[in-house]
Amino acid sequence: MRIPNIGSIQRSSVIYFAILASFFLLSIRLFLMQIVQQQSYDEKSADNSIKAIEQIPLRGVFLDRYGEVLVSNVPAYTLRILPADYDTSLNKLLETVVDLEPGSISKMLKNNRIYSKYVPLRIKRGIDFKAVAWLEENSEYLPGVSYIVEMQRGYPAGVTGSHVFGYTKEISPEQLKREKDYYDPGDYVGHNGLEKEYEKLIRGIKGYNYILVDSKRKEIGKYKDGLNDITSIKGHDLVLSIDAEVQKVAEQELKGKSGAVVAIDPKSGEILALVSAPDYDLNQFSYVTSKEFLQNLYTNPLRPSFNRATMSVKPPGSTFKILAAIAALDMGVITPSTTIYCGGGFTFGRFFKCHGGVHGPLNVIHAIEKSCNTFFYNLIYKIGLDKWYEYANRFGFNNVTGIDIGEEVPGLIPNSKYYEKIYGEKWPRSIMASLAIGQGEVSVTPLQLAQYAALIANNGNSFVPHVVKAYLDNKTGKQVPVKIKEIKTGVTKNVFDIVKEGMFLVVNGAGTATRIRMKEVTIAGKTGTAQNPHGADHAFFIGFAPYENPKIALAIVVENAGFGATWAAPIAQKMIQAYLLKEKVNKLDQRLNPDLQPRIVGASIAN
Repeated sequence: MRIPNIGSIQRSSVIYFAILASFFLLSIRLFLMQIVQQQSYDEKSADNSIKAIEQIPLRGVFLDRYGEVLVSNVPAYTLRILPADYDTSLNKLLETVVDLEPGSISKMLKNNRIYSKYVPLRIKRGIDFKAVAWLEENSEYLPGVSYIVEMQRGYPAGVTGSHVFGYTKEISPEQLKREKDYYDPGDYVGHNGLEKEYEKLIRGIKGYNYILVDSKRKEIGKYKDGLNDITSIKGHDLVLSIDAEVQKVAEQELKGKSGAVVAIDPKSGEILALVSAPDYDLNQFSYVTSKEFLQNLYTNPLRPSFNRATMSVKPPGSTFKILAAIAALDMGVITPSTTIYCGGGFTFGRFFKCHGGVHGPLNVIHAIEKSCNTFFYNLIYKIGLDKWYEYANRFGFNNVTGIDIGEEVPGLIPNSKYYEKIYGEKWPRSIMASLAIGQGEVSVTPLQLAQYAALIANNGNSFVPHVVKAYLDNKTGKQVPVKIKEIKTGVTKNVFDIVKEGMFLVVNGAGTATRIRMKEVTIAGKTGTAQNPHGADHAFFIGFAPYENPKIALAIVVENAGFGATWAAPIAQKMIQAYLLKEKVNKLDQRLNPDLQPRIVGASIAN
């Protein structure tokens, strides 16, 4: 009788157990996959057979205060590559067809390799129709290559507005990390100006079309006949306070010059025009921006990309004399009848000359009219440096205004602490004389001067300067006003009545700006000529009109030009004429009323 081998029995048992265990585990796995995790695997299966095509929404357009389209959307073709399907041997061919520098596509693919290979990559925007026709003809030989129609920015009104509007550009890797919930590689975002500050309001909501694809990712039809597609939602349109005609006049007047112009509605703080010169062509950013353009933009010694209206600081010259007059009158240091004798200058440690010669005895009204330095040299010592500093701050100097286009600097108004840090407690008091006439360490921006002019025009009360009045709600079509902070200087009205009378005489009496006197509109203002150690003096003018009921306040700065009366004041006159003497057609009413609305092409209004 043969005795069974115990070792073989044990081996058989192990094998049987292993088979049973494997079968048991496989059964459990199948149960989990088919019953418990069915939905999850269905979704993964769908992911493998459905392709989501992103639908970029139209950006909101910019309208001027009367409904004129300043910034629109215009169609453009964009070349795209799907890395999962693309054959890199096509690089040189595509670069030739769409006029890209050699190696561009390889570089873009490398820079975006951290993202999903199933996300289309934008290669070039604004390709011409010949390139599109070629792509269509050869599509079967170009796996992973496609084009889409996207909207780029257009500027139909002929307003440059480069420092107001800003522009869009491809999102940076740093921005993408911060805001990956909305943006994808290649998306365009607002850069500078309103495009940046109102990005979330005007960018809209993305949509998606779901397409069925085969195992080779080839499109074979719509998923569920498009029932699951999500329609993109256009961004909100912005209603700006800008007056297109006034803006164009200011831009034209500053052609060939360096400087800035800001015009404000003194009652509301609404910016009617804001220009920094030299400026640059925003159309260059609508498509593919050339290296030559960018190099010139950023290396040009005149710095056209620099916003002089909000970032350039200079001594304001005689336009600042009004501040000393307001402070002295409000404090009771002087009255309208108080006179100070001008013998041709003022002595405090040294002699300070009065630019207008000997004026004799003057009250504050005629001191403003004649722009008498001697009067204001005396006045600042009666006020005191720190009180003068306090009033400057009340009018918004030494601080940013909070304008809604971004970039801005606060400037500088010195006080006693400032000089103590530089000179010690025994700082030379003679320094104060220059401050009273807007020289010395005083530095302000054109925007601050415009806010100052607006506050004077409206008796010490206004609102923070702003460019956007409202946005148009996509659902209701109604304007939604933006909330703006009010400014109150706390200075009594009778003080402004006095200084405004002096500003009236500057233009309509025997002052320094009589050349801009008009029959149709009464202008009040103050000229300034600020010393420039690096060249010709800077020309300044602040003013408002009509004198009886101010509707526009302005500040004009022309760099290295000379006298304010000669170079700055005439620009103000032309802007006032454009705003007050031309009939305005309110196209915004037509836009909001469907019965009056003109034909719409894309997102642009075509009359």
